[in-house]
Amino acid sequence: MGDQKTAEFDSSNVVPCGANFDVRPLREDDRPWVHRVLNQYWASPLIYSKGKVTDALQLPGFAAVRDETPVGLLTYRIDGDECEIVTHNSMAGSGGIGSCLLAAVRNEARERGCKRLWLMTTNDNTPALRFYQKRDFEIVRVDLDVMNEARRLKPDIPDLGLDDIPIRHEIELEYRL
Repeated sequence: MGDQKTAEFDSSNVVPCGANFDVRPLREDDRPWVHRVLNQYWASPLIYSKGKVTDALQLPGFAAVRDETPVGLLTYRIDGDECEIVTHNSMAGSGGIGSCLLAAVRNEARERGCKRLWLMTTNDNTPALRFYQKRDFEIVRVDLDVMNEARRLKPDIPDLGLDDIPIRHEIELEYRL
């Protein structure tokens, strides 16, 4: 899927010994379940970020798989020397899946010559803010009151998010590679 250029992916670089899942690059035959995950967690494959909408179904990414069942997904886009994490989901709660997917994209970005790994989230997504900051991401930008404009491009963005917090602001986090 997408323009994944990883020739040989070694999951032992990102998954700890003894884990009950594996991480691998997305494949073309993953498209149906990727589409389901994007619809379930993001309301559609169309993802809003910094004033534009991207079809995450067309992007490269990584899957976390346990017993042939997908339990995690991360999609990304590389532009020049920057890598944007477009979507990132663990469908199995805690247990290292999200961290291993993050390690996989971090390695991929480094191998592709990126200097910056970044993502956007919204003000209601306190679990994501906590997750990324605990993994050395820094908040580098807050765009206040942009989500009403975002809803013009992606109408299925709800007014209320996690814990019934109004979704109003977009927050950029980055990790320097």
